[in-house]
Amino acid sequence: MTFQRARTEEQREIRRRAILDMASAMLDEMPVAAVTLNELSRRVGLAKPNVLRYFESREAVLLELLDHFLQEWLTELAGELAAGVDEDRPMAERAEAAAEILSSSLSDRVVLCDLFGAQGTVLERNVSVEVVARYKRASLDRLTTMTALIQKYLPELGESATLFSLQTMVLAGALSAYSTPPPSLQAAYQAEPDLARFHLELKDSLKLALTATLLGVLPRN
Repeated sequence: MTFQRARTEEQREIRRRAILDMASAMLDEMPVAAVTLNELSRRVGLAKPNVLRYFESREAVLLELLDHFLQEWLTELAGELAAGVDEDRPMAERAEAAAEILSSSLSDRVVLCDLFGAQGTVLERNVSVEVVARYKRASLDRLTTMTALIQKYLPELGESATLFSLQTMVLAGALSAYSTPPPSLQAAYQAEPDLARFHLELKDSLKLALTATLLGVLPRN
């Protein structure tokens, strides 16, 4: 892929979109930690300084993708909850159904969970105040959207729905690291099967954590 110099706002937007699309394609091939600015520049057909004219760092690229993937997931989650949670069922049944849907939906989105896991420890650290503040403002909107979805099916949560929504994303990121071990660890598990108990299946472990959280914070009466 090669580009001529972008001279108009439309051309600059096309260039930004191409960088984001290429980074997204790379995430289908490799974990977040393996995505480098040098390789992204090479694949998109731009010199590294030119990529930095559109994004100040590879973390800035990945934060924008994270927000995009999160929006997509929340749009799909709304339909999944509507189809899978009967609002007329008892509270505990609705909680278990919601936990099942959330865990299944997130476990199908490996890249999103990987980005969740890198967000606080990596992605938010090599960006300017302007970039991270813009990302956090967008994140507040996504958190509000998810909170409203959870409250629709579990109104008993009240204000705790916001914290539960945030914890769901944090848990998905943390647990995903244990569900996708690197090749060296996979080899260790194969050589010593007892060690494989540290390998967590994302869907099952996330469902257990979310179910326990919901049933723990919902009112008893």
